[in-house]
Amino acid sequence: MKRLTFLALALTGLFSTMIHAADDSRVYELRIYTCHEGKLDTLLARFRDHTCKLFEKHGMGNVGYWVPVDEENGSKTTLIYVLEHKSREAAKASFKAFGADPEWKAAAKASEANGKIVAKIESIFMSPTDYSPPLAIVKGDKPRVFEMRTYTTPEGKLNDLHARFSNHTMKLFSKHGMSHLAYWVPTDADKGAGTKLIYILSHASKEAGLASFTAFRADPDWIKAKAESEKNGPLTIQPQAEGVKSIYMKATDFSPIQ
Repeated sequence: MKRLTFLALALTGLFSTMIHAADDSRVYELRIYTCHEGKLDTLLARFRDHTCKLFEKHGMGNVGYWVPVDEENGSKTTLIYVLEHKSREAAKASFKAFGADPEWKAAAKASEANGKIVAKIESIFMSPTDYSPPLAIVKGDKPRVFEMRTYTTPEGKLNDLHARFSNHTMKLFSKHGMSHLAYWVPTDADKGAGTKLIYILSHASKEAGLASFTAFRADPDWIKAKAESEKNGPLTIQPQAEGVKSIYMKATDFSPIQ
């Protein structure tokens, strides 16, 4: 009986994940908040105590919340998070209702008694690539860090980059100990639609992530795949530091994904 119960629960979890992944109408929103100096802890407290539950109240799904690991990437001033919406129209309606909610207004006012918290907000709406794995919103059984990577391609090269990821890159990432969270593309032209790929990996630690990429880049299968895919030029803009950006991140204590 215990085995049957376990199997039923496992199949239920798998089925719900498949439905979640197959709902093509869902859109994702990457939001990056830059705080005024010294205000990050106040922002995190507001999200922990108020914002996240109000997002859920108004139909928005909390996916993950992260703070950069390194100071040069904003460890003292930046919150990065991803929301899930039923549609772009639903996102607009949800934020309108959220902004008008008396509980939100009270929380915002109380948290800003000593001055404004947020200096800048960037929002990027995204859709999953066809090779993105089902998004598992879970807490890992061991500590881990996350890495958000953003690739910018020359015009007309994004499909070639997708093909390389689908046919080679992803399985080589797995081979070298990296775990896939999700792969997205922006949906708006002014945010990089047609030229950008945004994805998140997880690693046991930043050091493990760096070691994995060192091994990946030295792998003969990667060297061959890269050379073949770039016979007509690089698939990311040059110099590479402009075309490939990496931010190591740690999950907040209130993040659904940890």
